[in-house]
Amino acid sequence: MLEKMNQLNAMYDIYKPLLTDKQCEYIELYYHEDLSLSEVADEIGVSRNAVYDNIRRTEKLLIGYEEKLKIHEKASKRQAIYNKIESCTSDITILALLDELQVVEES
Repeated sequence: MLEKMNQLNAMYDIYKPLLTDKQCEYIELYYHEDLSLSEVADEIGVSRNAVYDNIRRTEKLLIGYEEKLKIHEKASKRQAIYNKIESCTSDITILALLDELQVVEES
């Protein structure tokens, strides 16, 4: 569950410009300010069900954007390679990791 939230937050940061102001408001209140569905509904002045529906639709949009564009996936792969490079002491291994990074960039 925590992993899903972290991924959604990362995707939200990446794809936020593609969302409406309303979608951003719901996501920020629910995920970033950690309000319950009822609290978000009270804050915005809509039903709890409207909040739930909007958040689920927005989550599906974010997942759809990521499935098509894979920006978050590539950034995660790049970060993992950078972390390996930082802890590496062998020049040969660093060169292999740089090759691996090039493959990520080209995909």
